[in-house]
Amino acid sequence: MAKLKALVVDDASFVRDLIKRTVRSRFPVMEMTEATNGKKAQFLMTKTVYDLVLCDWEMPEMSGLELLRWMRQNEHYKSCPFIMITSRGDKSHVVEAVQEGVSEYLGKPFSPDGLSKKITKVMGRKLKQAMGASGGSMEGPADAFKESAALLTRKPSSASEPPAAGRPAPKARSVASVRFAESTLPCVVKDITLTEIRCIAKRDQSFPGILDQAVVDIEFREGEMARLNGYVHQLQAVEKRQDTDFVSLVIRFVDDDPQKMEDLSRFIARFRAG
Repeated sequence: MAKLKALVVDDASFVRDLIKRTVRSRFPVMEMTEATNGKKAQFLMTKTVYDLVLCDWEMPEMSGLELLRWMRQNEHYKSCPFIMITSRGDKSHVVEAVQEGVSEYLGKPFSPDGLSKKITKVMGRKLKQAMGASGGSMEGPADAFKESAALLTRKPSSASEPPAAGRPAPKARSVASVRFAESTLPCVVKDITLTEIRCIAKRDQSFPGILDQAVVDIEFREGEMARLNGYVHQLQAVEKRQDTDFVSLVIRFVDDDPQKMEDLSRFIARFRAG
């Protein structure tokens, strides 16, 4: 199968995951690589030549705009399609990106269709030929963005529940349930340590307040749950905009139970290994 190489650059792992799922679903001929900022992307691009770059604007160490400038001065990347995916949607930023040689500009939050159309536009005949050679179609049946976001509303499945027909069961390690006095939030785990968990939940739910008590339910082993006590340390919008669809929560753990710490360590090991 003909393969095209695409590089996803964003400091938010959740956004990178949504982009990768969408691209893999719609364009299976694309081989995906990711980087957390422009500096790491620059290093990867000195080792491999990519056919497409999908990049955020605001990142530590090197911004998307700085990476774009470097690319347009590099012999291998002068004409490489570059899609800027960012919440910076005002006219001045769009103009600045265009002046630096951006191929397309996509605002956050984005839809799978919106992203797919931008990719199809910038890749043109090269993508069509690769898809044709693989026997694929330019139309992808699966809505990868919705499938990823569905993790935020799905209850954690038990070991006894079979997956839906034709679809693999979700990885339990990536999902947690955070219980408060009057509500429960299904979340996607973004990061976790022995002292705290950072997760993402859909905004259209009932949220707690800062310092509210919380219980985090995680599956540390298939079919076995750990219940960790803590409190809400931080609530933050995922996007730097008032109408963000997702909220990031940080829960600080307060347990000193050796068994719970062992269970948490098992979960962390599975999470890191995944």
